[in-house]
Amino acid sequence: MGDTFPVPMKTLSVVVPVYYNEANLHETIPRLLGLQASLPDMRLELIFVDDGSGDRSLSILLEHQKKNPESIRVVKLTRNFGAMAAVQAGFLQATGDCVGMVSADLQDPVHILVDMVAHWRKGARAVYAVRTARQDPLSSRIFSRLYYALVRRLVMADYPVGGFDFLLVDRQIIDIINGIREKNTNVMTLIHWLGFEPVKIPYERAQRKAGASRWTMRKKIKFFLDSFVAFSYVPIRFLSATGILLSSLAFVYAGAVFYDRLVNGVVVPGWTALALGVVFLGGLQILMLGVLGEYLWRTLDETRKRPSFVVDRVFVEGP
Repeated sequence: MGDTFPVPMKTLSVVVPVYYNEANLHETIPRLLGLQASLPDMRLELIFVDDGSGDRSLSILLEHQKKNPESIRVVKLTRNFGAMAAVQAGFLQATGDCVGMVSADLQDPVHILVDMVAHWRKGARAVYAVRTARQDPLSSRIFSRLYYALVRRLVMADYPVGGFDFLLVDRQIIDIINGIREKNTNVMTLIHWLGFEPVKIPYERAQRKAGASRWTMRKKIKFFLDSFVAFSYVPIRFLSATGILLSSLAFVYAGAVFYDRLVNGVVVPGWTALALGVVFLGGLQILMLGVLGEYLWRTLDETRKRPSFVVDRVFVEGP
């Protein structure tokens, strides 16, 4: 009989972006480490990416990393680059056969990762935890519903209704994302754009119990703009259609004025209407230039080849 060789143990990597999460980490980290008991035949790799936190988040991470060097890796960025950049940094560090992503604020139930792995073992290359409801402030719920409704309407019609940012994907997808290295983007939308058929697990997003959210309105607006500029041509097409419509109306109106003056001898008054028209068209032109500027700025940002993030240090064996 021929020699038999042991099957190598699979690795589950979990990426956790961290930004001012000191109030949650002492509970989040043990919960994630507890996944090992539910997945005894897999190696667990937790990758925490400190995105320039100004609180004790990094020291807490290093405290737990020193106790669990075989399971925890801490990536420290030089400053705050944003949540999507932190996720990209974590994906580059992940060595797992499958890679999950979960937030550090305990609003997402980490035990769902066990079910995600079960679907991955059956052949699924993308598993989304899709929000059916969320116990967030009213303003956040309104913004979320509007955002995902517009994404489904203008970007991807098959995008999950409640959105997702808690997921698990196969190594193949991680390698593709790492090869793209796109800036000013939404990583979740980019993963869905790849076209792999996902398995969707519904859940209700829990209320934040500790700490304050750093997801400010300014960051939400940038996230909104990044998503649409990166994945949709609708804003540009809207500007073109608006220009054609206004030009057509202007020609029709000019023809009517010329006809009245030539045939009926009517001199059309209306300095007020003319002034309002100039103000309206001037504002519309500025808006159009702003939309074009959003596309041009992102094009410039890509051509400069600046990195999306800068890693200060990776802690593997302790500080």
